Amino acid sequence: MRNTAKITTAVLAAGALTLGLSACGSDKDSASDTSGPLIVAASPTPHAEILNFVKKNLAKKAGLDLEVKEFQDYIVPNTATEDGSVGANYFQNQPYLDDFNKKRGTHIVPVVTVHLEPLGLYSHKVKSADALKSGATVAVPNDAVNEARALKLLASKGLITLKDGAGNEATPQDISKNPKNLKFKEVEAAQTPRSLDDVDAAVINGNYAISAGLKPAQDALVLESAKNNPYGNFLAVKKGNENDPRVKKLAKLLTSPEVKKFIEDKYAGSVIPSF
Repeated sequence: MRNTAKITTAVLAAGALTLGLSACGSDKDSASDTSGPLIVAASPTPHAEILNFVKKNLAKKAGLDLEVKEFQDYIVPNTATEDGSVGANYFQNQPYLDDFNKKRGTHIVPVVTVHLEPLGLYSHKVKSADALKSGATVAVPNDAVNEARALKLLASKGLITLKDGAGNEATPQDISKNPKNLKFKEVEAAQTPRSLDDVDAAVINGNYAISAGLKPAQDALVLESAKNNPYGNFLAVKKGNENDPRVKKLAKLLTSPEVKKFIEDKYAGSVIPSF
């Protein structure tokens, strides 16, 4: 992934958490010991919130011992799943996972898609996307997939035009038309909400927007459409662990009517069930 230097601190910090997970475990890692609790790595919002709802309200009746570990970054949940420090993760979409597996040689696979977090454009300085002035600076996530997704969002609203064929690794260099002469500041996805005071606008992932107190359905100047959207977030495991009975139980619970109602009631359109 690009701009790895910018995320070194976060990776090291989260890596320490991963080491802690390993150190606290038994001789068997959480992925191979199907008799122990299923440890799931997740972003705090909404993923861990959804998992904790399952843990508190549904897991015991289903015979599932569930443990939720929260991570702020988008790297360690996959590396911890790969090395067996955790048994599963819940934080990502297919384009991101494809890119991650390709670049890092991991073997993570999706199990079940649970929800969509619409990506949005936010600002503390203007009330509409059209009000962005010429030369305005827009912060975008610095990882390949989310940056491309951000640019596609801006293109869908006519703020920029991307070159034909610009795909899931599009960068600002793939912009063919930029009528407002927008400038782009690449920052770690988790830091995009904090950049709002320093830039004219920022494209922010739904989970980080919610964590920062933003309400995507109300506050976004531009918001992704849920129709035919490939960025649904799913439960994922290391290849070969799809049939773990604990994973199967969790997959069923995450796509239950109870979880659907929880998502709809709690997030009011800012997080959308995908089942």
